Amino acid sequence: MSKAILVTGGAGFIGSNFVCYFCRKYPQYQIINLDKLTYAGNLDNVAECENLANYTFVKGDICQADFLEQIFAKYDIRGVIHFAAESHVDNSITGPRPFIETNILGTFNLLEVARKYWMDEANKYKNGYENCRFHHISTDEVYGSLGNTGLFAETTAYAPNSPYSASKASSDFLVRAYYHTFGMNVTTSNCSNNYGPKQHKEKLIPKIISNCLNEKDIPIYGDGKNIRDWLYVLDHCKAIDLIYHKGKAGETYNVGGRNERTNLEIVKTICHILDEKRPRKQGKYADLITFVKDRAGHDRRYAIDASKLERELGWKAEETFETGIVKTIDWYLQ
Repeated sequence: MSKAILVTGGAGFIGSNFVCYFCRKYPQYQIINLDKLTYAGNLDNVAECENLANYTFVKGDICQADFLEQIFAKYDIRGVIHFAAESHVDNSITGPRPFIETNILGTFNLLEVARKYWMDEANKYKNGYENCRFHHISTDEVYGSLGNTGLFAETTAYAPNSPYSASKASSDFLVRAYYHTFGMNVTTSNCSNNYGPKQHKEKLIPKIISNCLNEKDIPIYGDGKNIRDWLYVLDHCKAIDLIYHKGKAGETYNVGGRNERTNLEIVKTICHILDEKRPRKQGKYADLITFVKDRAGHDRRYAIDASKLERELGWKAEETFETGIVKTIDWYLQ
């Protein structure tokens, strides 16, 4: 009998890359992809899975607990990999409510429905459900902002600075509480900025590529020296796979690419690659760069220490930024 695993948010950027990877790698799993299909979810992202025997798509909202109960009962869910989240910082500044509802209440609903379905009482799983696990995907933004040196470790104190990161921090704490209070088998991963195929056009890298190709100004916040650690999406998917199968219950694992770049470096790299692959009729793409007013509460630097994941589970990022960005640009050009 195949084991049913619920993947939430599996039509979004990271979720869809994961679902396609996971379905192919584990034909013995029945993958139930639950997505609300907001602006960030797109069924085109999972079109390659549609005809796979072990894939099912369900449209729905994690904020509806009774609906989640029906899903668990119908498919006999034995694992959860939880991507579904509102994730765009700018949107959380202009309209925070959906972030609070989806990221906090939605995560709570999933935890509570899973707990009741899998467990008889605290620290006691139902017969046959002992190996059910809940894996929660989070962000490095919960740790706040770094100075010029240092890295975020799993032990770094939380200091979220935006409504988005505050809502993710809240969801992380709920997952932690379900481990410590109920003995639920949970793991959490906090990742750095992802990039790669299928990313929504509002995010930095797709936006730069799109603006270049459409000959539009490329807006850069502030002085462009905000630093992020970039992780190729398939490397992240492989990390989640490892943590879900081999991670220790109750533990958090940081996932980072060891690829720190300023926003300005990212823009210039993309412009340079596009100059070679699809030159402008006149001038260079870098001529389109414009500096705009900085984002409110804009964290200066994020960087992840992924050594725990590398040491304990043997994960290693396969792509450097130089190789990953070329693959990403080629995908958008196609």
